[in-house]
Amino acid sequence: MNCRGVIREISNYLDGELDPGARADLERHLQHCEDCRLVVDTTKKTIQIFCNSEPVPLPAGVRERLHAALEKRLRNRQA
Repeated sequence: MNCRGVIREISNYLDGELDPGARADLERHLQHCEDCRLVVDTTKKTIQIFCNSEPVPLPAGVRERLHAALEKRLRNRQA
């Protein structure tokens, strides 16, 4: 496992959805890579903070602009 593999699998790792072999490979990489350990720890803490917080309402118009931007991006990807 390398740094890109850790980033690609971080969600599955934190959700406990990696198979035992991939999990062992990722954890072995974390033992030797301080940067990836920092990314995993920060991501884990961010999830914990936001899972325990109340949603913040979006200011007026932000939802519509966000949806428009996402739709535009999806259209550009499909083209």
